[in-house]
Amino acid sequence: MDLGFETIGNATMIGHDHGPVLVTDPWIQGPAYFGSWTFSHEIPAEQLEHIKGAKFVWISHGHPDHLSGESLQLLRNKKILLPDHVGDRIYQGLKADGYDVQAVKSRQWVKLSDRIRILSIADYNQDGILLADIGGVLVANLNDASDFGWGRFVRKIIRSYEVSFLLKLSGYGDADMINVFDEEERLISPIAAKKEPVGKQIAHVTAQFGAKYFVPFSSMHRYQRSDSVWADQYTTKLDDYKRGFESAHCEVLPAFIRFDCENKRLERIEPREFERKILAPEDFGDHWSEPLTLEDKQKLSDYFQRFDHLKDVFRFLRFRVGGVEHTIDLKRDGDLGITFEAPRHSLMTAIEYEVFDDMLIGNFMKTTLQGTHGPRPLYPDFTPYVAKYGDNGQAKSKKQLAAYFAAYRERAPVDYFMHQLETRSVELFRRIVRSESPVYQFAKRIYHRAQEM
Repeated sequence: MDLGFETIGNATMIGHDHGPVLVTDPWIQGPAYFGSWTFSHEIPAEQLEHIKGAKFVWISHGHPDHLSGESLQLLRNKKILLPDHVGDRIYQGLKADGYDVQAVKSRQWVKLSDRIRILSIADYNQDGILLADIGGVLVANLNDASDFGWGRFVRKIIRSYEVSFLLKLSGYGDADMINVFDEEERLISPIAAKKEPVGKQIAHVTAQFGAKYFVPFSSMHRYQRSDSVWADQYTTKLDDYKRGFESAHCEVLPAFIRFDCENKRLERIEPREFERKILAPEDFGDHWSEPLTLEDKQKLSDYFQRFDHLKDVFRFLRFRVGGVEHTIDLKRDGDLGITFEAPRHSLMTAIEYEVFDDMLIGNFMKTTLQGTHGPRPLYPDFTPYVAKYGDNGQAKSKKQLAAYFAAYRERAPVDYFMHQLETRSVELFRRIVRSESPVYQFAKRIYHRAQEM
């Protein structure tokens, strides 16, 4: 193939122009989320060589199934391209490690070869998307991102192309903290348990953006730790993506493909599916009986006391480690609190490297909610402020948060305003109306139709 692209692995797209030019989010070696996630399918030797031969590597965001330290060690001689995230955490970290790194200015086309150009966008949720024009064919790589103010801009570009591919996370919804319990120690049934037809999600998103083809993407993982493998029941299998899909304008393609942009020819790549292998937490340094030290407790307290927003919402955070509890008093009136039960090694590693989201998504840590929380566990007041704006964006104090949001607002003021208005309206509606009610379902249909216009 002289000009075209391939999709393989979890969230890897390989762009070709007289050979491999660009590879995205190459997770090709090592586990993710403290050993909780592993690969669902093998990366064939041919595609692995293409990944290693690419000149440029684009990294969307900091999750370890996208930014894999072990994988990047195999690609040290490449030019690393990043969305221009506020905070520059990934840029500074890779630069300090000796990588050749470039932050790509949002919403501007950059030429990588004679027939490949890219446009990258960073959003305030610390996600990044990539549009790749490969010889006049558009590949829209949205990976894990949801529309945080860039939807109108991207939709206009996609609809201007005759041939367009949309690559995006879809599925039942296990790629988040779903190991959540209420005060009565009852598991809060995750959205993923409903197993709603994935094809309906895909039909909506492709209608929203106007893409001609959809490729299942950023969803190819399985659980392997004995304390998280329970969540494997909620992962999405390859045959699930087309279930419920109906569209007169778009086609759902296989997850692993090769597309020749010159001849408009599609070929299926059929990698070997890995057999299940369950590993013990101890294989990754985690011993559930190991308690926190006095120094650990101080580090935990110092870490969470830095997040000003938590002090406005929660009364306490409690950590149960090795059977011993440590409570962080946030001195807020009310009954809201969260208890996290986790093994010491991974917890303190997450604190040291400021990657608490890895503990949440790994789903071996148990989270218990105290008090009356909103309809979405840990949203919107915990996960975004700790994992997104705080750890990744380095904005923890109120002053830092104000500057953080102002920086993103200045990049696209109208889009930012419209997104904020929409988000606050949706959040208010969710708090007032139960998701199971006919009114909620009717409003949801109207909302989706409006997005597709």
